[in-house]
Amino acid sequence: MRKEALSLLQSGTVIPATPLALTADKKLDEKHQRLLMRYFLNAGAGGIASGVHSTQFEIHDPKVGLLAPVLEIVTDEVAIFEAATGKTIIKIAGACGPASQAVKEAELAKKLGYDAVLLSPGGLPDIDEAGHLTRARAVAEVMPVVGFSLQRAVGGPALTYKYWEAISEIENLVAIKTAPFDRYQTLDILRAVAWSGRSIAMYTGNDDTIVTDLLTEFSFPRNGRDYTISFAGGLLGHYSVWTKTHVDMFAKLRQARESGEISAELLTLAAKITDMNAAVFDPSNGFKGCISGIHEVLHRQGLMAGIWCLSDHEKLSPGQARELDRVCAMYPELTDDDFVQANIGAWS
Repeated sequence: MRKEALSLLQSGTVIPATPLALTADKKLDEKHQRLLMRYFLNAGAGGIASGVHSTQFEIHDPKVGLLAPVLEIVTDEVAIFEAATGKTIIKIAGACGPASQAVKEAELAKKLGYDAVLLSPGGLPDIDEAGHLTRARAVAEVMPVVGFSLQRAVGGPALTYKYWEAISEIENLVAIKTAPFDRYQTLDILRAVAWSGRSIAMYTGNDDTIVTDLLTEFSFPRNGRDYTISFAGGLLGHYSVWTKTHVDMFAKLRQARESGEISAELLTLAAKITDMNAAVFDPSNGFKGCISGIHEVLHRQGLMAGIWCLSDHEKLSPGQARELDRVCAMYPELTDDDFVQANIGAWS
């Protein structure tokens, strides 16, 4: 992993999980895929995660054949941006499937110059925790690994404290995306890492409690010593919408946590962000519209040509568009429509 990228990962940043831009006939829309990358980068994102849940896991199917093209677009746009600005952008590629597939995808990411792979545990019902650990170790032989606790509603397994204790011992594990959407499991993961004594960067993926996660310093006393740990940043599907707002917010949240001055206003903000996320992620319908909800926001801003997904089952739920109307009307200060409209011409 590039030294600068590792330093940024550990210090903390905003990492959007990339959506997939498609045409009406479900082909890759390269124009809008590149537009999305330019939006994220110019909004101030410190990293890009692609080939992950928000990019649609179907792209990992060789019959679909979109994993390499999407990863190539991302790394190309990041290279252009880094050359123009002198900034370092963390590049994270998703890896899925059994160990053999995940290793091949890690090799592809390495070839394309990615910094780490986010190892998805989903879609593997026949693998137990020991199998997941063996798989993680195999991938870590190829690339630095970002562990991933994926919520069960979208296919993640229930992983125990013992699993997180064991995976924290893998030398090439550089970060963990904590996204069980479950406070009990979140605490298990944080405690395991805190007690490991290692410098593993923790990233919240709990889209339902983003602000609270980023404001909190977690404490786990043991044997007379107080082990504290905090989320360095967020790696989130929610960060792919209204990205500029979240970049600006992230700096304020980190300053508040470091100073210990957590105001009631920030707790109110936390509730507002969760309300906005509910409209995007569609929890009332079992998250069925979460990917389409992301697409709908970006489509309304002109950053995507439509909300098409690879699967016909991925679509807005009844009433979801009205919920998006509601939160945008209630919290206009938490959108970034003005930023997008002022700059989209230059990005196109």
